[in-house]
Amino acid sequence: MHLRNVEIFCDVVTRRSFSKAADAHHVSQSAASQAVHQLEKRMGTKLIDRSKRPFELTSAGQIYFEGCRDLLESFRRVEDRVRQAQNKVAGRVRVAAIYSVGLLQMDTYVRRFRELYPETELELDYLHPDVVHARILSGEADLGLISFPRSSSEISVIAWQEQPISLVTPPGHRMADEGVIPIVEVAGENFVGFTSELKIRRQIDRWLKRAKVSVDVVHEFDNVENIKRAVEIGSGVTLLPTATVQRELAAGSLRSVALRDVTWSRPLGIVHKRNRTLKTAVAKLVELLCAEEIDAEINRPRQRPGNGSPLRTVHADFETVQPDRNRPISNAPL
Repeated sequence: MHLRNVEIFCDVVTRRSFSKAADAHHVSQSAASQAVHQLEKRMGTKLIDRSKRPFELTSAGQIYFEGCRDLLESFRRVEDRVRQAQNKVAGRVRVAAIYSVGLLQMDTYVRRFRELYPETELELDYLHPDVVHARILSGEADLGLISFPRSSSEISVIAWQEQPISLVTPPGHRMADEGVIPIVEVAGENFVGFTSELKIRRQIDRWLKRAKVSVDVVHEFDNVENIKRAVEIGSGVTLLPTATVQRELAAGSLRSVALRDVTWSRPLGIVHKRNRTLKTAVAKLVELLCAEEIDAEINRPRQRPGNGSPLRTVHADFETVQPDRNRPISNAPL
């Protein structure tokens, strides 16, 4: 029970929420609060200052959290070694993904992973790119799914997908049924884009500048879902990875038009903390994400020919590891 309370306490701190931690452990919010209270009673001091909104760790709580986080990580690795000896795949896998990875494609991966490894617990959070990086660096997530990834002294990158960019329009737009257009046709259009602090927006700006195409930016959003909704109601057009609009293409609420004279694409990468051995369940998820047959199923074109589907190539910024598809990924460091 003491270890269970420690797990709940660490999740309360990591998620900045008693209710979210309670949901993750399938207990009531009251039970999560009581678990933390029991730890405070054991230590004889407050670990969390609940009088502040949002709550804050006390100095003792910070020391306790850092120590318990390391303790739990060591304990989970011991469990993983035992499971390996029994050829079992179990345990928790924590994934932090950017919003625009695509709810539709991730749902397929999550469902398949749970079918293959029912003893695992997969947690998937959609977050701002900066938060994804922060969670990887702090150890709060095992894997991150991000666009335009770069390796560093602390982050390793596994190449995942290269997603072609297409023009996305509402159904009634003058270019909606063109199939393929030259990029110059986009000049002067009302444009719905990402906010400027996101890498994908900065890259789109560079692409348009090189093509000598100017657009009129009428709305900016920090996530792909809001961009799609704005285009659906006729606010303008946008440039998006075709894979992110598959659901809307199938429903007919958006149109995707291929670009004839440019080859723009968005690289997606799987990132993890450098020099950290991936637990068996985490390595199995990486293996599944890189499985070509599932990738083909998810990214199969759902509109008329010409939209293309993501290609599996390594972007120039990728340092790193391209998984061997002829053998399972081992538990060796990546």
